[in-house]
Amino acid sequence: MAQKGVQLDRESFSCSICLDLLKDPVALPCGHSYCRNCIKGFWDGEDQKGIHSCPQCRKTFIPRPVLGKNTMLAALVEQLKKTGLQAAPADHCYAGAEDVACDFCSGRKLKAFKSCLTCPASYCEKHLQPHYDVAPLKKHKLVEPSKNLQENICSLHDEVKKMFCRSDQKSICYLCSLDEHKGHDTVSAAAERTERQRELEGSRQQIQQRVQDREKDVKLLQQEVEAINQSADKTVEHSEKIFTELIRLLQKRSSEVKQQIRSQQETEVSRVKELQEKLEQEITELQRKDAELQQLSHTEDHIQFLQNCPSVSALRESTPSSSIKIRPLRHFEAVTAAVSELREKLQDILREEWTNISLRVTEVDVLLQEPEPEPEPEPEPEPEPKSRAGFLKYSCEIKLDPNTANRKLLLSEGNRKVTLMEQTQSYSDHPDRFTGCQQVLSRESLTGRSYWEVEWGGLGVGVSVAYKNISRAGDGNECRFGRNDKSWALYCNPNSYTFIYNNKKTSISGPESSRVGVYLDHRAGILSFYSVSGAMTLLHRVQTTFTQPLYAGIYLYYYGDTAELCKVE
Repeated sequence: MAQKGVQLDRESFSCSICLDLLKDPVALPCGHSYCRNCIKGFWDGEDQKGIHSCPQCRKTFIPRPVLGKNTMLAALVEQLKKTGLQAAPADHCYAGAEDVACDFCSGRKLKAFKSCLTCPASYCEKHLQPHYDVAPLKKHKLVEPSKNLQENICSLHDEVKKMFCRSDQKSICYLCSLDEHKGHDTVSAAAERTERQRELEGSRQQIQQRVQDREKDVKLLQQEVEAINQSADKTVEHSEKIFTELIRLLQKRSSEVKQQIRSQQETEVSRVKELQEKLEQEITELQRKDAELQQLSHTEDHIQFLQNCPSVSALRESTPSSSIKIRPLRHFEAVTAAVSELREKLQDILREEWTNISLRVTEVDVLLQEPEPEPEPEPEPEPEPKSRAGFLKYSCEIKLDPNTANRKLLLSEGNRKVTLMEQTQSYSDHPDRFTGCQQVLSRESLTGRSYWEVEWGGLGVGVSVAYKNISRAGDGNECRFGRNDKSWALYCNPNSYTFIYNNKKTSISGPESSRVGVYLDHRAGILSFYSVSGAMTLLHRVQTTFTQPLYAGIYLYYYGDTAELCKVE
């Protein structure tokens, strides 16, 4: 009960705001007392409301009361301080479940301020004071509060671990060094700590240096991100501008065609109506003459009848016969056909160029090095298939492009087969057409992993791949497959094979076969030709770097030679 009374006295002389003994106590009109600075700070926060209240009873005061010192309470507090009465600790000073508690507090324990490795024990500020005042205790090792002090005590000898065994890499006490660790490499814990501290500082320096390096890398990457974003935004802006201009151009051309059609429509309709009016006038005149003739035919006076007959004969002779010829449904159909042809040409251009644009987008690849000490090696390209079944996984359906075919080449089988003819074919003019070389390219571009087979017959065929920008006009080396740096070709004859690139020939031996397989890995830069006759035999492999999309090509030697892009399964 006495203890409870002392606790009550502490609470009676404590400020309910700071929970400490009253300092310069002042009394409010409601009777409650506070430290002058505490209630002043509390009311300063209420100034904006214009109403001030007591933190305990919530009674309000208008205006803000003038604070007067409670001299009697101040004298009592000073007297109690001299007798040793202190304010009860605030709740946050007591140890919780996660805190280190003072080992010397009785009842509710306060938070430990320090732990002593020598004692070993943990102390609050009050119980720690002897370690600062008593000479022997001043030599003890104080550390931040720790719950693991028992780990510093040897479980065998109940002694503080002050040694370190380097042989076993563990902390030990002095008796351990004389017993089971006898003969081991042992040092004091302090010496080991000094050595480890030195190593730690070295590691920290390395880490700090790496942090600085990585911060530079991060800054560079941030700059790279900004550069990528700026480039992408600029490209999108320019692309949208270009496509908008194309759309406007098409709209303008559409408007011009519409205007021309309407103008011509008006002209032709005007001509027809003008002729129609003339004919209607003639009909009216003829009907009038017919009425006169009818009246004349009923005249009983023979003399009058005979006098008017010559003019009738003259009228009949001067009347022309109808010569109007109508072309049913053949007015503006030619315009529709021309517009349709334009649409097909634009579709061809968009289809061909779109692959090139897409490839340029996918080629944007920022070279990054992983921020690890050793960057991961780039993955090896997938190996080339070993069997025909493996190649067929990459088979693609390819058709020949009529707009590229030489006029001596006849396409058939849905543009998969080509035959060299003596007769010239009636192909329309096209800038992509080979004018002098007897060859043709595919409509589809090839940019990934692809495989196709060519079945050929006759005296010879060239199986090729080429860039789109290979020359088309004439029959010089800049146009022929394999004779320039824009095409690669395997020429097949009944008894031999020859590979040509940039006009350099390589003679190849291999089994005779009327079917050739072509494997392309565009990204890896691999182009392989195989003889396909039951088993597959490698004829020639190219390892290079392809800079543009490729197109499959066929060249024929003599009239009657054929080649067909096979449907493989």
